[in-house]
Amino acid sequence: MKQFLSRGRAVSLIRSFPRARVLVLGDLMLDEYLFGQVSRISPEAPVPVVEVERERLMLGGAANVAWNIRALGGTAVPVGVLGRDRAAGVMTAEFGAKGIPVTGLIPVAGRHTTIKTRIIAHHQQVVRVDREHRQDISPAAEKRVIASLKRLIPGADAVLIEDYNKGLLTGAVIAAALAAGRKHAVPVTVDPKLRHFLDYRGVTLFKPNIHETERALGVAITDDRDIDRAGAALLERLDAAAVLITAGERGMYLFPRRGRRTHIPTVAREIYDVSGAGDTVIAVITLALARGASFEEAAALATYAAGIEVSKFGVAAVTPAELIGTMRLP
Repeated sequence: MKQFLSRGRAVSLIRSFPRARVLVLGDLMLDEYLFGQVSRISPEAPVPVVEVERERLMLGGAANVAWNIRALGGTAVPVGVLGRDRAAGVMTAEFGAKGIPVTGLIPVAGRHTTIKTRIIAHHQQVVRVDREHRQDISPAAEKRVIASLKRLIPGADAVLIEDYNKGLLTGAVIAAALAAGRKHAVPVTVDPKLRHFLDYRGVTLFKPNIHETERALGVAITDDRDIDRAGAALLERLDAAAVLITAGERGMYLFPRRGRRTHIPTVAREIYDVSGAGDTVIAVITLALARGASFEEAAALATYAAGIEVSKFGVAAVTPAELIGTMRLP
């Protein structure tokens, strides 16, 4: 990565993150972990009985992206819907404890706050239980989300759209976010899912993974020629300023509108848990772009951050000190 980023430039960008304010528009979630032991099979059914010893609640989805931005020193303002339930109270309290504003949160009666419960025994996940709604938000809630977005964007340096297919990102909400970004001349980044994959025309940076790209375009990506064709197709169909396709251990492939494709390899670290790596990547890229980084510089920083995140359990945030400390740059 020597050709993309010097250590001095990287440190300068990271230290400027506290001056960045990012609107995070997306599906907010809670991740609940129940840890325990299995010593017997239930007499009621042939399933293990997990004796829970401890539990842990963590921000997930777009909420985790907001926490990643905050942990790196930036200001994250989440915009999204919650239910009127216990999980919403837990999430709001967690945001408050982490210094994340809640002015963009919109409670919606009759809708569950998304909470994913993972039951883990002997270091293995036994089962996951999801409590959520996945249908589109109502027209009334849609209007409130758009109004909140328009109210908050004048003070923002970037808009980050995080889609988990939970119903927040309707066509109207997506169009409003892109229009607001253009009006206020701030970068708009997108971490997509398949349902609205090609609805982000005019986006600044579009960050799908390789499997989503294959499914959306109906192609198989097996070599560099395939990925070049896929990147060019996404640039054309989305009229994006840049496309960044993430490919796990193969690294990331950056396709800027102006310039040649760049392959950014992974930074070798011990991989413990890949959960949340994509959230970390989009958070770092958006912060860096908000502070004037090039696409290449932003992607290079993000791959270092992802290397740190996958060495931790579950979804986790990366700190400026960790990011600066892990970089081996001239």
